[in-house]
Amino acid sequence: MRDIPPNYGNTDRAHLSATVYGRVQGVYFRHFVRSAARKLGLSGYVRNLPSGDAVEVQAEGEKKQLDALLDQLKKGPLGAKVQAVEADWSDYSGRFNDFVTRH
Repeated sequence: MRDIPPNYGNTDRAHLSATVYGRVQGVYFRHFVRSAARKLGLSGYVRNLPSGDAVEVQAEGEKKQLDALLDQLKKGPLGAKVQAVEADWSDYSGRFNDFVTRH
């Protein structure tokens, strides 16, 4: 039996890879993203990048929910100052079980 890719026949799901730049570390940005992603039913992770001025987000789920998360990333929590968000889209992989914070 041949393995069927997780996204086979379902074009409503996708993978969002985003990098958020600005004052996004030390302002509860990762907690904000994890909470928003879980409420939206998404899986993946968020982590600070070593540069000190950026956060990486990898998320999967329904495209509509990913768009909603992307809108949240552009705003951030109180105290954050988002300067730019780079977003790339790819096919849903199904490799994440939950949405977590990575260190």
